[in-house]
Amino acid sequence: MRQLILDTETTGLDARLGHRVIEIGIVELVDRRPTGRHLHVYVNPEREIDAGATDVHGYTWEMLREKPCFRDIAAEFIDFARGAQWIIHNAPFDIGFLDEELKRAELPPSSELCVGVIDTLALARDQYPGKRNSLDALCERMGVAHAQRTLHGALLDAQLLSEVYLAMTRGQESLTIDVGPVSIAASMAGATVAHIAIRIIRPSDDELAAHHAYLADLDRASKGACVWLGLAEQAVSA
Repeated sequence: MRQLILDTETTGLDARLGHRVIEIGIVELVDRRPTGRHLHVYVNPEREIDAGATDVHGYTWEMLREKPCFRDIAAEFIDFARGAQWIIHNAPFDIGFLDEELKRAELPPSSELCVGVIDTLALARDQYPGKRNSLDALCERMGVAHAQRTLHGALLDAQLLSEVYLAMTRGQESLTIDVGPVSIAASMAGATVAHIAIRIIRPSDDELAAHHAYLADLDRASKGACVWLGLAEQAVSA
């Protein structure tokens, strides 16, 4: 599956009031693995940037006046983003801005470009109710290094969100090992059987506790579908 971690920076908070996209950052995952491919563009918003927004991301209109307008990079954006699942933190915000830009350029909306959207903010609120679920808070919770994030930036935030998303959803990837059919009898034919003494190393209490904590994380990520946690608890109670 092709997934795109997407983030934007904007001139303000409300696309309906005429605020515009000024930066787009996208990181590509295929089968939950980073491919190294990304899209990063700065955009001339054709208007002033709110001071509050500049405080967040550091950009001013003077810095972006020589950049292309959205209509000039729209084809590049669509070519990269089409046909993938989009993963966005607070998706309604970014989707609202992108749809306004696409509408101005007389292009199809995001719903016709992507195959679905995962909102990591909604996912985090479901997994960690009552806790702070900003990108910085999730980086700290998931152990993702983010000291370089002194200001918001679309590509950096997309890269950080890709690590956060993979950590939040670990256990969803396939755990099966693809091996071809092998005949044990055939593989053993003519073989010399050796009897080897196997040393059993039992885990310490700390290792067992760490293993149980990992299984508990998997259970939360899979919404109670971690069969190994149930088996481990049965083994303890037996």
